[in-house]
Amino acid sequence: MIKLQLIGHLGRDVVKREVNGVSVFSFPVAVNERFKNALGVLQERTTWVDCSLWDRENLAPYLNQGVMVYVEGSVRVEAYVSNSTGALSGALRLRVSQLQLLSRKDEEKRKAAATDVPVLPEAEPVQEQPADDLPF
Repeated sequence: MIKLQLIGHLGRDVVKREVNGVSVFSFPVAVNERFKNALGVLQERTTWVDCSLWDRENLAPYLNQGVMVYVEGSVRVEAYVSNSTGALSGALRLRVSQLQLLSRKDEEKRKAAATDVPVLPEAEPVQEQPADDLPF
C-alpha cells in the first residue's frame, strides 16, 4: 500500500453517493506548491487529488469549498483517455483514512474581513517615582 498525506483546500463542496448502502463522499483537494524555476522566477503549481471518504456522515456538513484540510490515506493513479482531446491523461485518487479540518469557511471569511484594525486610545503617560521612594 502507498500512503499519502496532503494539506490543501477543497475545490468544491462534497458530493455524496451510495455504494452498497454505504455513504461515500467525494471531493477534490488542491495542493499548492511554490518554487523557483531555473531562471529564479517564483512560480506556483497546483496539483489536484480526487478524494473519497467512506461512511463519515458527521463530517459532510463541514466539507465545503475553500476549507483547508489534512487528509491521509491510500493512493492510486489511474490512466485514461480524455474524451475531449483524445490524449492520455492521469488522475491521482486518494481513499481517505484520516481527515482533519484545518480551517472552516467562516474563519476564512472573518480573516479576510479583519482588515480594519481598531484604533486603541492613547494611554496616559506613566509618572516616574523618585529613586528613593521605591516600593520594595
